[in-house]
Amino acid sequence: MLHAYRTFSQTGEKEIVIKRSRFIGHGAPVETEEEALAFIAAIRKTHAAATHNCFAYMIGERDQIQKFSDDGEPSGTAGKPILEVLKNQKLKNVAVVVTRYFGGIMLGAGGLVRAYTDGAVAASEASVPVEQVLHRLVRIRVDYTWLGKLENELRLRETLLEETLYTDLVTLQCLPREEEHEAFVAWMTDLTQGRGEIELGDPRYVPHPISD
Repeated sequence: MLHAYRTFSQTGEKEIVIKRSRFIGHGAPVETEEEALAFIAAIRKTHAAATHNCFAYMIGERDQIQKFSDDGEPSGTAGKPILEVLKNQKLKNVAVVVTRYFGGIMLGAGGLVRAYTDGAVAASEASVPVEQVLHRLVRIRVDYTWLGKLENELRLRETLLEETLYTDLVTLQCLPREEEHEAFVAWMTDLTQGRGEIELGDPRYVPHPISD
């Protein structure tokens, strides 16, 4: 599993107008090629009257699946520019469709490349890219007398606290980053003087805002 990757946090849509042609960028996070194709099919159905529905998608940890379509536009002027936006933004597991309603003015090859590039950027903005970072679930069960101290220490360390469960003991469900979880367990063992029950859960991705 990758320690981190960028993808869309949601399905999004944004329209731009270039020389009277409407370009509607649609973006979605996808996990499989089947999901990507279903998303593209849904957009094509919704915009069946459009002049073109051009698309690109990238799927896999190593971007094993990369496909695009010009959907009738001159070769290389639509699908490839959309794919290049995904590559330049270092996105994974995403699909983008740029729908065009022709406005009567020819754009030329260069104009089409710029228009579909801008449409893909608009789709990305509307779909809100995030950094999916791999974390590890760590459960710590302790006596209630430890609760205040542990919560304070977790805040100071800026460790994600997913949930606190209250039974006969209190259970803190923490999410340190995957590459830090062993050091976190050692720190927590020392902090509780070995009196806590520590259990490791599965790794999971947690979305983080992109800072750059």
